[in-house]
Parts: sequence; C-alpha cells; structure tokens
Amino acid sequence: MAEAKKLFIKTYGCQMNVYDSERMVEAMGAEGYVTTDSVEEADMVLLNTCHIREKASEKLYSDLGRLRPFKEAKPDLKIGVAGCVAQAEGDEIMRRMPLVDLVVGPQSYHRLPEMNRKMQAGGKVVDTEFPPEDKFAHLPERKALRGPVAFLTVQEGCDKFCAFCVVPYTRGAEVSRAAARLLAEARGLVEKGVREITLLGQNVNAYHGTGEDGDWGLARLVRELARIDGLERIRYTTSHPNDMEDDLIAAHGDEGKLMPYLHLPVQSGSDRILRAMNRKHGRDQYFRLVERIRAARPDILLSSDFIVGFPGETDADFADTLDLIRAVGFGQSYSFKYSARPGTPAAEKPAVAAGIADERLQELQALLLAQQRAAQTAMVGREVGVLYEKAGRMAGQMVGKSDHLHAVHVVDPDARAGDLVRVRITESGPNSLGGVRL
Repeated sequence: MAEAKKLFIKTYGCQMNVYDSERMVEAMGAEGYVTTDSVEEADMVLLNTCHIREKASEKLYSDLGRLRPFKEAKPDLKIGVAGCVAQAEGDEIMRRMPLVDLVVGPQSYHRLPEMNRKMQAGGKVVDTEFPPEDKFAHLPERKALRGPVAFLTVQEGCDKFCAFCVVPYTRGAEVSRAAARLLAEARGLVEKGVREITLLGQNVNAYHGTGEDGDWGLARLVRELARIDGLERIRYTTSHPNDMEDDLIAAHGDEGKLMPYLHLPVQSGSDRILRAMNRKHGRDQYFRLVERIRAARPDILLSSDFIVGFPGETDADFADTLDLIRAVGFGQSYSFKYSARPGTPAAEKPAVAAGIADERLQELQALLLAQQRAAQTAMVGREVGVLYEKAGRMAGQMVGKSDHLHAVHVVDPDARAGDLVRVRITESGPNSLGGVRL
C-alpha cells in the first residue's frame, strides 16, 4: 500500500477560515492526503489567508519566502495559497512568487482534488472564480473535528459594502445555505461527538436559507437546531446590527440552548464616522438594540469590534467611541488601527497620522481591557455551565468554555473532553477563570 501524502495547512484570520481549512483537509483526504504539523514532512503546503488584518499581503509573501528553501530541497513539494488574499491577488501572487503552484479563492476550494491532479501533472492552477455550483454540495462528509465543539458555515458573503472592508469583493454577495443541508450536517457532527456548534457567516444574522416551508431566518434555524438530541449549545458569529431581527432577539430570551454571548460589531461610536464607514446605522440605533437584547436576556455578554484612526476621525469622534464603550459595557472586544485595503472607498481618503492613531488605540484598548477584567471578576461566585474541551496543563485539570465564552480551568481528574458540567467560579485571572465542579 502506498504511503499517504502529507498536507501542511496554515490558517490565518477568522473562524470561517478555520472551518474552510477543515473542509480543505477533508477534500484533500479524498486524494490520499493526511495532515502533518511539519513543513519538512509535507508533500503539499496550503496557506489559507485572510485579508481583514493589517498587512495581510505582506505576511503572506513573508511566509512564502520562508518556504523557498523547502521547495529547493524538495522540488516536488506543492505550494498553494487559498482564501481571501488569494481571491484578491491571484495573478499577482503567481507573478511575484513562482514557487507557488496553486491559487484558489474561498468559493472554489471544493475543486481542490481536480486542481491537485493538474498540479501533479506539472501544471500551475489559478481559480478565483465565483462558481455557480454550491461548493458545500461537492465537499465530502465532515471528518476533521477538533473535539466537542465545531463550526458550521451557514452564510457567506456580504452586501453591506462598508467603506473599509474587502469581504464583498473576496467572498462575494450574501448567500445562505439550505436549511435541510445544515440540519443534516449538524446531525452528522453530533453523531461524531460534537455538543456545541457555532454558526458562521460574514453576516450570519443575515441568514435567510430555503426551508421546508419557505425562507428561514437565523432564529428559525437556531430553534430547529435546538431540537437535535445531543446538541447542547448553539452560538453564532459575526453579526451586523442591521440584521438583528425581532425573532432572533426573542430567541436569546426563550431558547435555552442559545448561549448568552453575542458578538455585535459597532466599529465606531461617532455618527459622522459611521456614515463615512457606510455602516448604515447610528449610535442611538445601536444603544436601542442593546437595550432590547438585554431586556430579552439580561445576563448576556456582549463583545464588539472597533476601528480607530479611520480617515477623518477627529478627537471628538474618538471621544464618542469611548463614550459608547462606557455606556454599553463590553465583556470582551477586538480593536484595530485602521489599515487601508486597496480597492475599498476608504483607501482613497487621507489617513489619520500614525502617531495619533497609535495613541487612540492604546487608550481604547486600556478601556476595553478594564471592562473585560471587570466582567470576569463579576463572574466570581456565580454558577455556570462549562463544556470541557481538553486537558489542562496541571494534572487532573480540564479546560473548557463557559456559557459566556470565558475560558475556565477546573481540577476534575475523572472528567473527559465533551463533559458538560456545572461549575462555581472561584477566581479570575488575566484571560481565564478558575472554578470548582459542583
């Protein structure tokens, strides 16, 4: 029997890329590949890229440069670039990096087996089209699971066209998967031991997939998923404030399997900057939305995204952002200094001075960190559910996530990954909580 070929895959960026990488592994498994953690052992290297973070292209080219010695030592090594940077810069990647054999966009990776056969025959492949077929219908059964939690992509693409964002250009228009396929995939995951599923989408709450009795929104999908025996927890990310419909808000209050955590990016607290960003919502609308969500689920933990130094941002605009953060109170958040993305409207506007943007980011992150630690401290003494995901560093210790997505460490020698237990929180550390099993 021939020795299996080995695939090394590196994933950049968001949870959707993690999901996509798992599906790529499964697709290449059909070609006889198994994964390896060693580039030296690999017969194929795939870099699954993200275009959201700062200097995404530069990081890719730097990593490709590091692969050159491996290609020289092993000429048959195949190197591929996937994901959003591949979609945006396919031909340029091939021009700048002749060592690359494959460039594939995020909508075409179901074709990897066919592309691999072309590469093995000595050809180079670039596929950054938006194919008409449903890629998920052509992918093999889910196998690459990482324990009792799993991601499930339900929606892709974006129609919002925020002025700073490349997603509409790299992922395409909003498309929702059929409900029956999602329910079937979820049941398959549960049969393999998954107890928590996070629903993914660029604008996941814009989900409107075909169901047995018409289009389903995300709330209907959540409620139907909750009926699956053995599926104990449901989460979703990432949301847009304009797509938080009434029934979804209600689901947070009356669907017990929907966890009390919501990532709801606002980006800025300034109405003027929100208009410049083309966010199509204002700060007061966001405040009212938060009030309605908390009325439905008072213990919900909110997180958000913030961009500082957006073109035209003044001290007053930045002060409005700090004011919004203080008014809402976030359990955790992600913050970034604005970085221009070629081809987006904001990229043509004059940038805020780098020094000013750096100072604002430090001030904003200090405030967000203080809120995060306050939220964690407030958990001490409370009882929460914890789904164990893996063993901890200490003997007998287990690590898992609470209902509110906090990492929790518990000494529980007889437990195993996949156990869902009640825990009393006893301490709060910089990035995690400690507790005792009840």
